[in-house]
Amino acid sequence: MGKGKLQKFAEMETFENVFQYPFSVIEERPFEMTGRWHEDYFKNANPIVLELGCGKGEYTVELARLFPEMNFIGVDIKGARMWTGAKMALQEGLKNVAFLRTNIEIIDRFFGPDEVSEIWLTFSDPQMKNPRKRLTSTYFLERYRHFLIDGGIIHVKTDSNFLFTYTDYMVRENQLPLLLATTDLYHDEGIDDATRRILSIQTYYEQMWISRGLAIKYMKFRLPQAVALREPDVEIELDDYRSYHRPKRSSKDKAK
Repeated sequence: MGKGKLQKFAEMETFENVFQYPFSVIEERPFEMTGRWHEDYFKNANPIVLELGCGKGEYTVELARLFPEMNFIGVDIKGARMWTGAKMALQEGLKNVAFLRTNIEIIDRFFGPDEVSEIWLTFSDPQMKNPRKRLTSTYFLERYRHFLIDGGIIHVKTDSNFLFTYTDYMVRENQLPLLLATTDLYHDEGIDDATRRILSIQTYYEQMWISRGLAIKYMKFRLPQAVALREPDVEIELDDYRSYHRPKRSSKDKAK
């Protein structure tokens, strides 16, 4: 590990807005704030919104700036990246933002029933060959329902046609209420101004993908508690590009 990363990890240990509980830690030390984020950290009853896979955290911070009446938590396992957003939030005195460094596979251990109102999935790895790891799969949607309010909103913003198509099939297969979907976010004239204001936030990697001419796709849908979730039995064409740090691992042109 480089010297810069070590320095960032050391500094993160002192940040009051960062909670570090990767799998190896939580197995030894339980997270005591589960179900108590409002009382113990935010000190208010405002809605809590998660960004899963927050990377550098700039999207989480920008949402917190735009909506001071809401609380935001960025979640990622890469602490050296998260340092950027966490430090920015501290410097700006943003009290409605926090960061949780953990494995998303165990996200349901950190929040109690009905504690979260919305989830953002911003440029998640499409996991084209591993359905279980896709953040909009039944595996993850079931986990979200442990803490998401009934009918809570899930936002998906992606450069991946594969992930967008897969999520669209998931929504249709399970008849989840679809609120908005577009395959070309920045050239869709049908999006209202309020939504466009939120979606205009561009992460570091998003700017890279836009510069490569990739269309940005967006979808938001509700996740009811009562629906019995099923995986769609369809084959989807693989993305025909190598996204940033996402090499193709198969010569096949389709995956389920």
